Amino acid sequence: MGIFSRLGTLIKSNLNDLISKAEDPQKMLNQIVVEMQNQLVEAKKQVAVSIADEKRLKKNWDEQVDLSKEWERKAMLAVRSGDDALAKEALLRKGDHDKQQLEFEKQWRLQKDAVEKLKEQLRTLNDKIEEAKRKKNILIARQKRAEAQRAIQETMRGLSDTSAFDTFERMAQRVDQIEAEAEASSELGGELTGDSLQAKFKALEAGGTGSDMALAELKAKMGLGPVPEVRSLPSHAASSEGPDQKGK
Repeated sequence: MGIFSRLGTLIKSNLNDLISKAEDPQKMLNQIVVEMQNQLVEAKKQVAVSIADEKRLKKNWDEQVDLSKEWERKAMLAVRSGDDALAKEALLRKGDHDKQQLEFEKQWRLQKDAVEKLKEQLRTLNDKIEEAKRKKNILIARQKRAEAQRAIQETMRGLSDTSAFDTFERMAQRVDQIEAEAEASSELGGELTGDSLQAKFKALEAGGTGSDMALAELKAKMGLGPVPEVRSLPSHAASSEGPDQKGK
């Protein structure tokens, strides 16, 4: 009982020291289990010593029993030889061994009971350590889950800050501005390059086939106007004809 009391005090002292210094619960729990395992090893050694003492007492008892029987045999031998004095001396020696036998038997039975109690306490200690291992895994899982939840909450608090979203909005406006400037530059570049006269005629052609032409065609289809004529620029040959050729 004293063995496990001392072990319990040592474990408690070590755990209190670990708790006071602990920063990471997972590391602390792992260290606690290691400490418990080390103390279990020491407890097993102590129980092994007690078992050895119990076996030694049993051996001493058996030896005294055998010696008592041996001196009784010798006393019988002396009686058969007619030497009663020698027989008495043998019986006195037998009596000494009987006393030793009784004492060793008593000590052996006490030690045997103590060993059984120590074994039971050792099994209890081992079960508690196994339970601590299971709880350690559960606590570590809870710790990791709590840390993940805390990280998510911190991230959400960071996202609730509108400065980040304001930055995105400003960047979006900046990109819109860059795109508008690029389109304007492209449009301006098209106007300042190439044949400006040709461009005017292209615009005229586009206008003749645009929405006005579509509206005229729709009215003609509904019987509300004449069929529109397709306007086109005169061909190169037509433009090259002089006034005299047109009159022929």
